[in-house]
Amino acid sequence: MTVVDTPFVPRTPARRTQPLSLLPFLWISWRDPIRMWSERHFNEPQLHGHSVLGEILVVSHPEGVRHVLTENASNYVKGDLQRRVLGPMLAEGLLLTEGDTWRRARRILAPLFTPAKMATLNARMAEVCHARVASWSLSAHGRVLDIDSEMSGLTFDILSATMFSDELGGEARGFERALNQFLANGARIDPLDVLGAPDWAPRLGRLASFRSARFFERRVTRLVEARRAHIEAGGEAHDDLLSALLLARDENGGPGLSDEEVAANILTFILAGHETTARALGWTLHLLSRQPEYLARLQAEADAFDVSQPRWADNLPWTRAVLEETMRLFPPAPTMARTALADDEVGGQKIKAGATVIISPWILQRHKLLWDQPDAFKPERFLPENRKAVDRYAYIPFSAGPRVCIGAAFAIQEAMIALAAILRVAEVEAVTAVEPRPVHQITLRSSQPMRLRLRARRKTV
Repeated sequence: MTVVDTPFVPRTPARRTQPLSLLPFLWISWRDPIRMWSERHFNEPQLHGHSVLGEILVVSHPEGVRHVLTENASNYVKGDLQRRVLGPMLAEGLLLTEGDTWRRARRILAPLFTPAKMATLNARMAEVCHARVASWSLSAHGRVLDIDSEMSGLTFDILSATMFSDELGGEARGFERALNQFLANGARIDPLDVLGAPDWAPRLGRLASFRSARFFERRVTRLVEARRAHIEAGGEAHDDLLSALLLARDENGGPGLSDEEVAANILTFILAGHETTARALGWTLHLLSRQPEYLARLQAEADAFDVSQPRWADNLPWTRAVLEETMRLFPPAPTMARTALADDEVGGQKIKAGATVIISPWILQRHKLLWDQPDAFKPERFLPENRKAVDRYAYIPFSAGPRVCIGAAFAIQEAMIALAAILRVAEVEAVTAVEPRPVHQITLRSSQPMRLRLRARRKTV
């Protein structure tokens, strides 16, 4: 079932028709990596070649994605480039560790993200969302809001409330400023990293973001140390993620997580959880401001939303469909890179050990061989009656296989509850016809702050 005759097509970067030479490649890698992809990438199932990074295979077909992320996942590890970029902050966290270290951490963390555990957080999420929306003091005249900033604040409030018993409360602005600075500078792909320069060579981006990285490290370290001291002194442990991380034990008899590992995983959850969900919500509200027909459907679901119902999510099919279609068009993590440990064959292409294999949700989820009108906003693709037609390995906003995002269920619940809370009380309107331009800074952000007008809804009796 379709809702609109002519679906909305959001702005995307122009696609190249010619290969990049070295200097333009380094410049684009630094400024905005999604601009490096050519039209061929969106038309061909995979592309193989050699560059300054060595042998590269870009895989954009479900069978190849399944092979790399699931069937032969043990042969593929996070590449050195990703570790160089994110390692200074997240080296000991679940996102970057490998082998036995990763498997031990995953075993310890998995019980914290079971469906039963997630269900206990729904009511608290809803409370936080209602409080944030109420703080906007919407009227019939409306308010123009910086949606990027507001969604960052909202998801940070949820993270603080559900994961840290509000011990980070009041620090949302400080964390947001530090995160923005880190993403704008320290999280860029430095040309020296691409060229494999030694670690002692100074990276300008990392130097520019040093203060923001230190802010995160110091604040989180203090939080961990204070909670550890509280628990060891016999104090009552909060029922939250921080206490669970500190108290968790390996079911195989190994030790728990060190304070350094706990801190790194908290930083991972802030980056891979709070930041990615904030961006998904921002892009969703932008798309809804361009498509009032879909907005009306979500508002109708929000009016009947009751988080206390055991199967509340089943009553929000359009809300979930819109959210998933948004993450298809604007995947929070646009690119994944893996390094082959041994020779392999993917989609008929032989590759050598050390080859870089790139799987880009930005390409895969807009690929012309996999999607009808791939650049158009068509949420009905993800309605329950249509969802089974979407190949599991053609849509991977949370990755797939053993390293699928451990917090995927948390993120989906959080985003659906947030959308329902906002749309129950607000109309969402564009304030300009100029489309925001997506830019890749670890997550997929708008190049300029997204501003939307939210006005109080007039509800008919």
